[in-house]
Amino acid sequence: MTSQTCDLRQMRYFVAVAEALSFRRAAEQLNVAQPALSRTIRQLEQSLEVRLLERNNRWVELTEVGSVFLEGCRATLSAADKTIKDTLRARAGEIGHLVIGYTDFAISGVLPELIQVFRSRYPEVTVELVHMVTFVQLEALAAGDIHVGAMTGPLAEPGLRHVTLQNDRLVAILPRGHPLAKLKAIPLAKLAGEPFVTGQAAYWRHYLTHMMSVCQSAGFRPRIVEEAYNSEGIFGLVAANMGLTLHVEAARNYYRRGLAIRPLEGTDYRVPTVAAWNADDASAPLQIFIAFVEEWLETHDAEG
Repeated sequence: MTSQTCDLRQMRYFVAVAEALSFRRAAEQLNVAQPALSRTIRQLEQSLEVRLLERNNRWVELTEVGSVFLEGCRATLSAADKTIKDTLRARAGEIGHLVIGYTDFAISGVLPELIQVFRSRYPEVTVELVHMVTFVQLEALAAGDIHVGAMTGPLAEPGLRHVTLQNDRLVAILPRGHPLAKLKAIPLAKLAGEPFVTGQAAYWRHYLTHMMSVCQSAGFRPRIVEEAYNSEGIFGLVAANMGLTLHVEAARNYYRRGLAIRPLEGTDYRVPTVAAWNADDASAPLQIFIAFVEEWLETHDAEG
């Protein structure tokens, strides 16, 4: 018994003949010699042990079995073409998967719009967003658990590259009934002695370095009375009149009743949020994403 197999070349040759119903025209379309085409079809029929075409010197006609085979060949060739195209697109980074870490500051800032536009441009690159504080993102990058981290800068870690997504000014967030909430802008020094609510020191260490620095520039160290895991928790504690806080101005994109957000007077201190990735990560979806981010930043203001 014969092997009953065929390859894609034989299928393409058969489809050309079956659609043209002419060996001569099919040979011209395929740019092959007609005897070679006839030999290939004959070998295909012998391998499958079927008669696919009835033919003589004047005409060619599909058999009933040939009609079934033609339908299957078209589907197989279409699937093969798609597989090849998808493979080339995957090599180019247009198909794949990205895991992106993000902080509260990133997700309340430019990241949502950036991701939305990226996904509309590259719909077959799936994006998984994972909330992580900055130092956890750095560990995840080192372990290869995420491709990109949207985190609080600045960064000096060896082996990482980064671009700045936003540079946020600091704002004061107070209970709405706080006496300082009557001011349009709050002199930083007026916050000396006030109770502060912050993120937990173990997790918010990168941001707290910024907050401590700006407060010390005004001659005081913040008196921290409460800590929370994330921004929502901080804002809830402030709304409960447990204290006030300094936060990046992207906090304006949150909404919570009972809060007053005021700019700071006498300082233009900025807190950067950066997108970071491993310099030696050559994965195609990552390279596509970084190129997109750099292009996107050229047309957007990164000043917060």
